[in-house]
Formats: sequence, structure tokens, C-alpha cells
Amino acid sequence: MQVTKPQQTYRFFQLFYLLAFFGFGSLFPLLSVYLENEKGLNHTQIGIVVAALPLVTIFMQPIWGMLSDYTKKPRRLLFISCLMAGFLSLAYVLLDGFVLLLTGIIGIALFQSAIVPLSDSLSLHFVQAYKKEYGNIRLFGALGFAIAVFIVGKLTDISGNLTWIFYAFSFGLIVSVIGLSFFPKQGQHVQLDFRTGFKTLMKQRTFILFLVSNFLIFGPVLANNYYFGTYILSAGGTLSGVGIAFLIAAGSEAPFMFIAQKIINRFDVTLVMLLCAFVSSSRWLFYFMDPSVPLVYATTIVQGISVGLYIPAALLFVRQTAPDAVQATAVGIYSAVGNGMGNAFFTFLGGVILDVWNVNGMYGFYGAMTFLGMIILIIVRGQVSVPSHTLSYNK
Repeated sequence: MQVTKPQQTYRFFQLFYLLAFFGFGSLFPLLSVYLENEKGLNHTQIGIVVAALPLVTIFMQPIWGMLSDYTKKPRRLLFISCLMAGFLSLAYVLLDGFVLLLTGIIGIALFQSAIVPLSDSLSLHFVQAYKKEYGNIRLFGALGFAIAVFIVGKLTDISGNLTWIFYAFSFGLIVSVIGLSFFPKQGQHVQLDFRTGFKTLMKQRTFILFLVSNFLIFGPVLANNYYFGTYILSAGGTLSGVGIAFLIAAGSEAPFMFIAQKIINRFDVTLVMLLCAFVSSSRWLFYFMDPSVPLVYATTIVQGISVGLYIPAALLFVRQTAPDAVQATAVGIYSAVGNGMGNAFFTFLGGVILDVWNVNGMYGFYGAMTFLGMIILIIVRGQVSVPSHTLSYNK
């Protein structure tokens, strides 16, 4: 069977996401463990270093977007960002001391922050042009993340050397650029300037309430990626166990992303998000109760619901409720609030709680905040009357 050029491009998008997220999965879940065990930082310092990643993302993603619009060369910018983040991570293992470690992670984040928005812009433009599904590309990212945590967790456990997380991160990002020559040259571009779009969206009460709920619901989900390894080790698990747990958790996202469109088409999109939030809140509160390690492993599979369904549902909600002229800006703000501010806030505060309380207390806090986000989302649901059958992931 002959492979058409669009189908070939589709497969290279999948390969890129697989390799890039392999890099992310190698580093992020074990970064806090590395900083504690290899560099001797306390939990508050670890929280600051790790929170620097999403904080830099908040400020740098708009800049990368403007560079993409100005140069009209998002593919080249993606190439540069992958290589620079990969090479800088190799130098990170040579750093010591809180200030240098913080400075180094900021340097990596300056380039790493460009990878997801630039690749998403290119892939969304492609799937809309050729009637493909973004979810079938993004699920390869979930697979890459899951495979990386399992392999790198096993490798670090056997070798006793946590620096492997940086070598694997570098490998994933540098090798991922192989497929970029097959990417389309252009992605999506905003229809209005950011300032005009921002003013328009800030008048949308429903959108603002959704941003608050997203901050409270998805912030803890992302912060969990940094502290879940610490939680398993404190419960008596091993680095190999961390890899297995993340393999189950991240691996469960892929099938749910694959069927996300069917579920969203069947039910109201806010109902799907409420289900995801309820699952997340229940999971965090369960960890607060200090369950055994086998039970922790068993519960990781629900991440498929809380992430694999939530991401496409939330993106759809933003695109369906925001005015057509400011949808690109709306997606950017949504990403900055949840992936940036929420991630940074709960990652930093998680480190503080670890120092003054314990990891169980941190998850209790996450559960309470997620429950508050559910209440706000119920209010949002009451203000929106978008029938589920009008929602389309390929809009």
C-alpha cells in the first residue's frame, strides 16, 4: 500500500512527539529526586528550581510565538529549541549549588518552553488541513513519556546514577529533530494581536471562571509529575518502582486520548471535565491517607481519565466558548494559566509543604484545591449551553 505524503507527514509528527516526550519523561519525574539525592537541596529549594520550568514557560511562550509570527519559520525555531535544550541539559550535570542549579534550569527552560507550543501550532494546522485527529498525534507523546520513565527509572536504579535522566532527555530532544524536515513550514497564526485578544477575553466571565478552575484542577496534575517519584520512594518504593508507576500512569493516557473524541461527542464537554476533576481529587485525597505501595501503583491507571480526557476536553471547551477571532489567544492564555501558573504555583508550594509537613499533606492540599476547582467548574457548566453534539475536536 502506497503511503501518501500527508500520511507520511502524519507519521513523522507522531515520531517527533514520541521522541520529544521521551525526553520530557526522562527528566521531569525524577528531577526532584536528583536534586535531593545528588545535589543535597532541601525541598523548598527543590520547589523553587522545579517551579522555574513552568514560570519561564509563562513568559517565554508568547515570545516564541511572536518570533514564529515574525520570522514565519516555526520549524527552524523548533529545530533550534530542541538542540539547545538538549545540549544545555548535558552541561547541567556539572553544576553544583542552589544558585547555579536554578540558573541552569532556567537556561534549559528558555528553549524547552518553545517545543510544545511550536509543535502544537504546526500539528494543529496540519490536522485541520488534512482532516486528521490531533489526539492521534498527541497520544504518541503520552507513550514516549511512559516508555522513558520506565526505562530511565530502571536504568538509574540498576546503575545508582541519576545523571542518566539528563542524558536521556538530551537524546530524546536531539534525535527528535530528524523528522522536522518533513513538517509543514507554517503553523497557525493569531488573527488579532495579543493585547486586543486579551482585552476581549477578559470580558468573558465564563472564560475567566474556567481559567480559575483549570488553574486549581490541572496545576496539581502537572505538579504531581515532579513529586510522585518522591512520594513512592517515601512509601518504600524504588526507582524502578517509580518507572513502573509512571509507565502505568502515562501509558493509560494514550488509549483515553484515542477515544476522547467519541466520549466528548457522547456527553457534554463540561461533564467530562467534571469527571476528570473528580477522579483527580479522589486520587490526591487517597494518597493523603498513606496507602500501601501496591495500591498506589493500582491507582495510577486513573491518570488516563484525569489527563487523557481532560486535555482534549479543556482545549475543546476553550475553542468552543471563545469568539472565533481570539481563539488562538484564548488557547495561549489557557495554556499559560494551567500549564504555566498553575504548574509553578503548586510545584513551589508542594516543596514548601514537604519541608513543613510531609508528602501526604501535600497531596491532601492538592485534593482540596482540585475539589474547589470542581465547584467553580459546576458554576461554569451552569453558564454554558453548548450542546455536546456541536463539539468537534477537528474544528
